[in-house]
Amino acid sequence: MVSAIISRVVILVFGTLYPAYASYKAVKNKNVREYVKWMMYWIVFALFTCVETFADVFISWLPFYYEIKILFVLWMLSPATKGSSILYRKFVHPQLIKREEKIDSYIAQASDKGYTALLSMGSRGLSYATEVVVKTAVKGQAVVVEQMKKSYSMNDLSVRSANDERPMRPLPLDDDINVEIDEIDNRAKEERDETNERLQRGDPSRTSFRQQKSSQDQGKV
Repeated sequence: MVSAIISRVVILVFGTLYPAYASYKAVKNKNVREYVKWMMYWIVFALFTCVETFADVFISWLPFYYEIKILFVLWMLSPATKGSSILYRKFVHPQLIKREEKIDSYIAQASDKGYTALLSMGSRGLSYATEVVVKTAVKGQAVVVEQMKKSYSMNDLSVRSANDERPMRPLPLDDDINVEIDEIDNRAKEERDETNERLQRGDPSRTSFRQQKSSQDQGKV
């Protein structure tokens, strides 16, 4: 575990940061010799990074694995050994020249297919986003309508409950109405019979209102 951490720190500092700064200096000073040297280093280091990714998974259990990685990076970087230049001129450059046309064709095909795939994925993503937005808008509208329906229904219920709480006068029944009418008719008939009897008997207490008023007027005169 300690060896892994140390190797990672050494590769980060001496294998990445220092070469990056040295490349910056070569570009700034327009030193073609240093520029070519660090370009060869970066090509070899890229291949080393690819191999290291799989090696860390499968053969990291070997003894002195991380120590060997540290020594290899220092060997590539050292100006005394010039390991990156040796590896590039003897192995990397000849293999790239043999396979350059195939690599270029693969890159062109990948770029074309990648562009087509990117367009198709973009159109699919746009259609999916549009569908999601439309569904969300429809669902939101349905929710709003449902909430409005619920609010109106609650208002109706509150109004109905308020109306139900008001005291209601009992409606008169048909039988009660008929009884009252009969009582009124009987009273009127009795009064009419009583009046006729008194008139027949000549009861002075039942003289007409006009006779009493005329007598009063004569007395005043």
